[in-house]
Amino acid sequence: MVRLASESRQRKVVFLLLDRFTMIAFASAIEPLRLANQVSGRELYSWQLASEDAKDVACSNGTVFRTDIGLDELGRDTMVLVCGGIDVAEAIDKPILNWLRREARRGAVIGGLCTGSYALAKAGLLDGRRATIHWENTDSFSEDFPEVELTKGVFVIDGNRVTTAGGTASIDLMLRLIARDHGEELANTVADQLIHSSIRSDRDTQRLSIPTRIGVRHPKLAQVIGRMEANIEEPISPAQLATEVGMSARQLERLFRRYLNRSPKRYYMELRLQKARNLLMQTEMSVINVAMACGFASPSHFSKCYRAHYQTTPYRERGTSGSGEREAPDATLAGDAFGKDD
Repeated sequence: MVRLASESRQRKVVFLLLDRFTMIAFASAIEPLRLANQVSGRELYSWQLASEDAKDVACSNGTVFRTDIGLDELGRDTMVLVCGGIDVAEAIDKPILNWLRREARRGAVIGGLCTGSYALAKAGLLDGRRATIHWENTDSFSEDFPEVELTKGVFVIDGNRVTTAGGTASIDLMLRLIARDHGEELANTVADQLIHSSIRSDRDTQRLSIPTRIGVRHPKLAQVIGRMEANIEEPISPAQLATEVGMSARQLERLFRRYLNRSPKRYYMELRLQKARNLLMQTEMSVINVAMACGFASPSHFSKCYRAHYQTTPYRERGTSGSGEREAPDATLAGDAFGKDD
């Protein structure tokens, strides 16, 4: 049992469960609190589950949770953690946003787990602050909330706002908070109980390194891919990318074909189309604006490339039929959709 000072503070946490929230992010946040109580022999943390109208909430895997309270007024020292998941924009409404704003005005610490960060941003609680969200949602989040300084960290603490990237990142956030509240010894003991052998900090990034992701440890290849990922809206030519890493265009071509079985041009196109699909599925941006955000000069070219890769057009992907956007003429599935040499 870890010995704590008799004056160690107690903290109450309210988990606001949004429809189809992610269970692993929620469980990774609540279990460290339970273990902190267990190994200290004291009730350092208490918690309640909340939802709009105190109704039951199903998480993304279908498990249903019974909640304790609705959007009630909370104590001044309560921390609110919004648990988000799939289609978070559909899971929040005006009463939820107003409740978050009210509790923020009362001085509560407000946090977002996984896509819960979206709810905080929608309520205006992250304006001018640093935050993070699951990497799959970064493209749409950046487009919707340019006033938020989005990072790639596993978690971010900015004053009385906390956000996590989702998954097991909640463990690292809670261990940081436990250490702040009650010391490193207790946090480390909780980590051992969780078999969490490496505690990440807010300086750790949520995605694997490029060499690990692509399964290739070649520094110049990783450097080029990093430049591609950072320049989606204004693509850089393969010739310029080759020059930047001290190679010829032909050498770069051979490098990509050897390790990734595609040309640099095709790989770059796939990155841009992947971002475009994220924006189509997660934002209300028009197809034309999505095309521009992903470096396409015209909607027709965008539609042609998109259909060649995903076997559907961006308009059909979005489901905008009859909504005011007119679909571009169907493009033939020509082999040169990614360039003739691909």
